[in-house]
Amino acid sequence: MSGMIEIKVPSLGESIQEVQVATWLVKEGDWVDKDQDLVELESEKATQALPSPEAGVLKKIAVAAGGFAKVGDLLAEFEPGEAPANGAPQADDTSGVSSQSGNETASDAIVMPAAERLLAEYGIPASHITATGVGGRLQKEDVLKHIELTGRKPIPAAAPIPPVPARKTLSPVPEAKPVPPVLPAIPVPALPSGLREEEVKPMSMMRRTIAARLVEAQQRAALLTTFNEIDMMPVMELRSRYKEPFQDKHGVKLGFMSFFAKASVEALKRFPAINAEVRGNDVVYRKYHDIGVAIGGGKGLVVPVLRNVERMSFAEIERTIGVYAEMAKNNAIKPADLEGGTFTISNGGVYGSLLSTPIVNPPQSGILGLHAIQDRPVARDGQVVIRPMMYIAVTYDHRIVDGREAVGFLKTIKEVLEEPARLFLEV
Repeated sequence: MSGMIEIKVPSLGESIQEVQVATWLVKEGDWVDKDQDLVELESEKATQALPSPEAGVLKKIAVAAGGFAKVGDLLAEFEPGEAPANGAPQADDTSGVSSQSGNETASDAIVMPAAERLLAEYGIPASHITATGVGGRLQKEDVLKHIELTGRKPIPAAAPIPPVPARKTLSPVPEAKPVPPVLPAIPVPALPSGLREEEVKPMSMMRRTIAARLVEAQQRAALLTTFNEIDMMPVMELRSRYKEPFQDKHGVKLGFMSFFAKASVEALKRFPAINAEVRGNDVVYRKYHDIGVAIGGGKGLVVPVLRNVERMSFAEIERTIGVYAEMAKNNAIKPADLEGGTFTISNGGVYGSLLSTPIVNPPQSGILGLHAIQDRPVARDGQVVIRPMMYIAVTYDHRIVDGREAVGFLKTIKEVLEEPARLFLEV
């Protein structure tokens, strides 16, 4: 057609040949502004939004949500144009939208698909939220901000299926009777209707990759996990004492992850096999430390990499993690952000995990697992005292890392964090 623009799957990285259409953010016939996100594409490494090249109308969607497409395949047809003076046209008139400038109440707003799903998940009426999007659109970010401010929780899942009563055991036939009596059939109680439904969805590109890599790690490496525990009071006191001047100077909060990242570098220097990689019949020892940090994102857990952590300051670590966390929240992590790590830190404690055995991300040879900080009674100088304790775990590839090295690695992290001055004195 004349003036029609074809929206195709862009190249998202050298190794990425196929993507899955995660969510269409607009419908056929909807007016969109230039650079407004049209669709979220999920690859094996990350989720990325595809913006509109011009202002105009989305005329046709070629690949529905959940479908797969290869790089260069047609996703949609788009007709550029100028918005009418009385506001942007819509595919239907059920939204009751008036295109006024400024923020609009959600009762008058266009509810975007991603926002609609969140509203349903948390049971929030659209009229309770102020829309800030272009043309009065209620966006996912508006709903997330409302949830954060109100502390709203998701609607609880449906009650579990009640167990099916067991059949009654029949009494044995008495031996005195040569012919057993004819027993009536025992009716089987019917299951409650509507409670045994199933829903089949294709596994996402990212989840398929995660599954394949975890199975690969289990099959190709000799994985073993060892544990230790840390008294977190020294770090907590240091953080409490300096968090305000730190934030005033650097514009970012002082968190725990920067302490663990720097402690990991110190431990990896002492036990370099944990920072190494098996490559064929060789062991490659890296003299730099690119540490992946697991972050919960909009589409699940992602592990962006901090490059050369040995050269980074505490402020640079915290600032970079903050940027990655915001990108993950908006599904803006790029494949290049996830590649090339030499070691990984995973903090299950933020979800309440007390103890776990993390799985190595191949071809890496080690991963540090952090857990919840919990007040526990411990012995100090012959006295029982309450201290904030954290279990830590390291899973390692036993092909190149001995148990002695793994234990020494965790002991180093424990020593450094229980005496944080070691981080600055390099002892």
